[in-house]
Amino acid sequence: MSKYIDNLAQQARKTSYKVAGLSTVQKNKVLKAMAKAIIIGKGYILEENAKDIIKAKKENMSKSFIDRLTLTAARIENMAESILQIAKLDDPIGKTLSTTVRPNKLKIKKVRVPIGVILIVYEARPNVTSDCAALLFKTSNVGILRGGHSALRSNKAIADILSKAVKSCGISFPVFFVVEDTSRPAVNELLKKDREIDLVIPRGGESLIRNVVENSTIPVIKHYKGVCHIFVDKTADVKQAVKICANAKAQRPAVCNAVETILVHKDIAKKFLPLLKEEFDKLGVIIKGCPRIRQVLKDIKPATKKDWEEEYLDLIISLRMVNDMAAAIEHINTFGSHHTDCILTKSKNNAKKFVKDIDSACCFINMSTRFSDGFEFGLGAEIGISTDKLHARGPMGLEELTTYKYIAEGKGQVRG
Repeated sequence: MSKYIDNLAQQARKTSYKVAGLSTVQKNKVLKAMAKAIIIGKGYILEENAKDIIKAKKENMSKSFIDRLTLTAARIENMAESILQIAKLDDPIGKTLSTTVRPNKLKIKKVRVPIGVILIVYEARPNVTSDCAALLFKTSNVGILRGGHSALRSNKAIADILSKAVKSCGISFPVFFVVEDTSRPAVNELLKKDREIDLVIPRGGESLIRNVVENSTIPVIKHYKGVCHIFVDKTADVKQAVKICANAKAQRPAVCNAVETILVHKDIAKKFLPLLKEEFDKLGVIIKGCPRIRQVLKDIKPATKKDWEEEYLDLIISLRMVNDMAAAIEHINTFGSHHTDCILTKSKNNAKKFVKDIDSACCFINMSTRFSDGFEFGLGAEIGISTDKLHARGPMGLEELTTYKYIAEGKGQVRG
């Protein structure tokens, strides 16, 4: 295993210098070929994905896990569309961020450059393979993509199709690498390759992320769990609030931007909660509530303190009644994961205070938390949603996959 990992890391480092030399025109040509190849290869991808799903079901994986693993024709078309959107976006590489001319006539420019080699460690979402390969390539980075064992067939199928598209454009070297050894020891070896790998981005469950952080000698940007909240203010439009909460929970519950806890102002609770329950009952959502919520909704399950920190990734929601917005903000900052939190309100002042005081990567006003997404933000796709504060936060697109260097030009100056 050590030889395999050594060779992989070293090859990625050598390749990174070649990828850095590609022009924007070359990269966009490849990306368009990738998108086309994904559509043409849709049948093959679905066949391989079906094998992964059968295996996951035999292993009694959860419904939410299987949902994340499952590809459909529509999801594959979205993968291709994401790649096309990335091709259309401006290339950040080589852009001048600032120019300074010093009194001694030295001209100093700050210029965007690739980070280099980036290791992505993820679990059961095969679309991550195409999204990451495309985003990293557009930013002239080389990706080492290590998906989970449950999605290995799907990931290899996608990677094979993308690699052939790269070759069809006249590029003879690989522009990304898929790790076929999905064991934890293999990951831990990669996490020690700090001479070859510049950055690690883990995407997945809490245990995966903790393992990466604890074992890595390489800088890590964490994409931690999404304990997302919606606060229904006393001034909220009730019908709109029900619609938003239903979408945020049930449109796709197994993803990190689905809402997990709804906080309800006491003054709107009796009007709002029965309507919300009626909608959730239609959608099959299990409701857990604090004692005050259960005084209004008699036949729901009790919520405990553990529920306030829970990322259900399922059709389960916890509800808590609060006296005011200050209590809602305190709850979110205490129990949230700093991912995405939203206020539903007609008050501009309340909205302004909420987004100012909430310590999260994405703060929303009157919209579903499901919009916390790179594609929806106009980034084409995303590497993930960072809950860190350095160097990236929120949906990570092209700019977050770059660093910078200084280029100074002189005319013979020497320092005295």
